[in-house]
Amino acid sequence: IQQTDIVDEKAPATDAASKIKGARKKKAKAKVTKGKVYINSTYNNTIISVTDPVGNVLAWGSSGKTGFKGSKKSTPYAGQRTMEDLISRVKERGLVEVDVLIKGVGSGRESAIRALQGSGMTVLTIKDQTPVAHGGVRQKKVRRI
Repeated sequence: IQQTDIVDEKAPATDAASKIKGARKKKAKAKVTKGKVYINSTYNNTIISVTDPVGNVLAWGSSGKTGFKGSKKSTPYAGQRTMEDLISRVKERGLVEVDVLIKGVGSGRESAIRALQGSGMTVLTIKDQTPVAHGGVRQKKVRRI
């Protein structure tokens, strides 16, 4: 008896992607024209998130992720470079108009906004959401001995 090539219909496909356990096809990234940019600027770092109008994060970045370490993460230059890196990633998604929401008092916030405005994107609004101290909670009553 000669053996011929028998194809088992139940056998999985042998392409490279199916050999990896749990591999899935990459989902096509949706095109978004309007979004929100959240800039969180602390004394130690600048963290930027870009979302669609609903709030789903499209891309994010921080000074540390951009490659800065230590005290250099809190510099205005690090904030600018982080924003430039993010802009290059979200322009592929078709983002044109953004609302900017800023939180924090760090030095990277101003340079991040300037980099965003200089990129050619339309900035619709800029809103500062930095929390304001209000005196704190009620103090404990005086202890009597």
